Amino acid sequence: MSTKEEIDDSAAPLVEHLAELRNRLIWSVVAFLVAMIAAFPFAKAILGFLLHPIEQAMRELGNANPIMQYTAPQELLFTYFHISAVAGLALSFPVIAYQLWRFVAPGLYRSEKQAFLPFLIASPLLFILGACFAQYIVTPMAMKFFLGFADLPSIVSATLSAMQGLSADGTSTTGAATTGAVPHEGIDIVFQGKVDETLAISLKLIMAFGLCFQLPVLLTLMGKAGLVSAKGLAGMRKYAIVLIMLVAALVTPPDVMSQLILFFAVYPLYEVSIFLIRRIEKRREAEARADGTWVEEDEE
Repeated sequence: MSTKEEIDDSAAPLVEHLAELRNRLIWSVVAFLVAMIAAFPFAKAILGFLLHPIEQAMRELGNANPIMQYTAPQELLFTYFHISAVAGLALSFPVIAYQLWRFVAPGLYRSEKQAFLPFLIASPLLFILGACFAQYIVTPMAMKFFLGFADLPSIVSATLSAMQGLSADGTSTTGAATTGAVPHEGIDIVFQGKVDETLAISLKLIMAFGLCFQLPVLLTLMGKAGLVSAKGLAGMRKYAIVLIMLVAALVTPPDVMSQLILFFAVYPLYEVSIFLIRRIEKRREAEARADGTWVEEDEE
């Protein structure tokens, strides 16, 4: 009988935690759905904002009236749903983070709460910084590179024609009369972008840079927990370079330019993480020396 009562008593806290988790999840899901519904009327405006880099690139390359197309009747509606879901997640993130904090905080000491709270604030700020970097710098450069690359054959053809005494349209540039334009040969290759595919590239870059900008938060938390050290991270630089390049190859579109931009944006954050962890270690050493509990490495 006593054994059964002990089992029931030990199960009660678990049931309470599960009930608490259920309530927090319900509030998070409700917040997400409300934010998603609220964002749907603005999906078209958000789509225009996300497609602005490719629009700007097309205008700079001579297309005065850039257009995007969709090839299935439901494609545009599903694209709006996709945008609403992403916008809803972004809008409801403060509520979701608060619910997560309320679930985790009771199990933390006061010092742990004070140590964890700055990272909870820094994480969304770094994500926004990475997303803005992708939207305003990386995506315009990538779109301009790809669309400009498509014009290279025309540029080469025009240069070769000029060297042979002909203009790009087949008329003579030497002053001799021509009986007519040279017939057009080959197939014109024209960019006709799909809305969902172009949007997927933009969102993928935003998510990739936003998540990769979390590196200082992750490494600094690990440093606070004693899982990594500044000396250890400094000694792993060559492996970190390879790992960052592999991650860049996986999370960005399959082009070298985006991967290099992500690498040169993320690697400095690795060095920042080493600097922050070194400061944490110096503060920890100073506190330990003041308490008389510091042990030198040689003594260990």
